[in-house]
Formats: sequence, structure tokens, C-alpha cells
Amino acid sequence: MKLGGSLEARRGGRRSFRLPGTEGGPPLPRFDQQLLIKVGALVVAGWVVGYVLSTRVLFPAPPPPGDLFEVPDVRGLGLASAREMVSGSGLTLGAVDSLLHPSVSGQIIMGQSPLPGQVARPDTPVRVTISLGPQRRSVPDVRGLDEDRARIVLETSGFLVRSESAESEEPRGRVIDVSPTPGEQVVLPGQVRLIVSLGPPVITMPLVLGLLEEEATMLLDSLGLVVSEVEEVFRFGRDQGIVVEQEPASDVELERGSAVSLKVGRRGLERGNND
Repeated sequence: MKLGGSLEARRGGRRSFRLPGTEGGPPLPRFDQQLLIKVGALVVAGWVVGYVLSTRVLFPAPPPPGDLFEVPDVRGLGLASAREMVSGSGLTLGAVDSLLHPSVSGQIIMGQSPLPGQVARPDTPVRVTISLGPQRRSVPDVRGLDEDRARIVLETSGFLVRSESAESEEPRGRVIDVSPTPGEQVVLPGQVRLIVSLGPPVITMPLVLGLLEEEATMLLDSLGLVVSEVEEVFRFGRDQGIVVEQEPASDVELERGSAVSLKVGRRGLERGNND
């Protein structure tokens, strides 16, 4: 007996395992093939029935919307005109909001929802926003205040401030007038003009040395200055009745009503007093 023959006999005696229905394997029984076909058909039929039930019974599609209307543009119109236009388009005017606007007049529509040109179902409400117009505020009375304080009051109230100056008997820097008139309603941000005092008019002290006392007094009085004191001084018989000193000096700027003092040469005794 050959050893090689014995090995071949052993190898030939072994059989490899193959699944039924695969290549090299035994064929499926006829009974098993028919069962698989029936199971597959049942699965497909169950899926179709489930789809129909879910789409037609449990979750049906919404009905068709029917007619759709285009939303008109009502911006720039008043409420009455907008309501008429919206109703004519098959829609309704919805909620009305409002807000202040510095440049759009009151009761004018500034915005809407849905937007113009969109389509909507019948009787859909169109929401609009109208302008209340610009904000107005009364001008506060700042007359009598210093310019800096008056400016703070006006600017914190929303006004724009412009200042002008004028001579006045009021102290320098005090507000003497306001335009527009205090209490008047002004659209914000409105401008308010302040008239601020430069103080009393300034007078230049004239030179009165060498003038007679009466002449100097008349000149100073015509300029609005007050001669508060006249003192006679001895001048060795010279400059009798003539102004020899003045206070303040000439060319000094003074306010109207300022006091001036003079020194006049002593007058000689009248003849009647020598007797």
C-alpha cells in the first residue's frame, strides 16, 4: 500500500459544507422558496397599507388653500384709506401699532406686515404701524439764569441752543430773553435762542481837568456818570472853580451810574464877605 494513495483517500473522504441555495451547495427545497416569496409579498403589502393609513387617515394632507390674494401697499396712507384698500383686496386690517417719528406726520402708516406683494389667504389680517409725529416739548423759562446753567437746562430737555449778546442793565452773562417764548411747544430737536446780557453799557471816562466845576458836572451827568464828591483844594489863588483832579482818570471804562469824584480849586471870597 502506497503512502500517497492513503493520503489521497483520506482527502477524498472529506466533504466541504455549503449553504443550501449557494454556489456549490445543495438547492433549496421547493417548499422553502415559496415561503420566502409569500413573506416578501406580505411585507410589501403591509408597507403599502401602512403608508395609505398614515397619509389618508392618521395624518391627512391639508385641503388646498383655495384663492390667494396679493397684499396691497398701504404705506404712506391714513388708517381710513388703508382699511378700504385692504378690504377691497379680500383681507382685513389687523392690529395698529404706533411710534414717534421726527419726520413722518402723525397718523401716517410707516410699515406693514405682511409686506406688499406677498400673497395671503382671504381675511388675513394686515398689521400696520402708524406715526405719532415728531416729539414736542414746551420751552422752559430760563430767563434770569446764567448762560451756562440755562444751556444745561435746555440741552438736557432735547433742545439745540444758540446764544446772542446784547447790552442790558442786567449783570454780564445773565439770560435776558428766550426765543421761542417760554411755554411754547417746539418739535424736538428744536433750536432755542438765548439773549445774554453784556452788562450795562460801558462809558469811557472823559478828561474834565481844566473845566469849570459846573461844566464838568454837566458833561459827566450827560454820560450817565454821577458826581458823588467835589472837594476844594488850595491852589495859591490859581484855578479857582476849575477842576484840577479827577477820579477815575480819563479813558477808564465805567458802567453807567458809576461814581466820580472831583477836586476843584478853592474859590476866592466874594466881595460882600470882605466887608
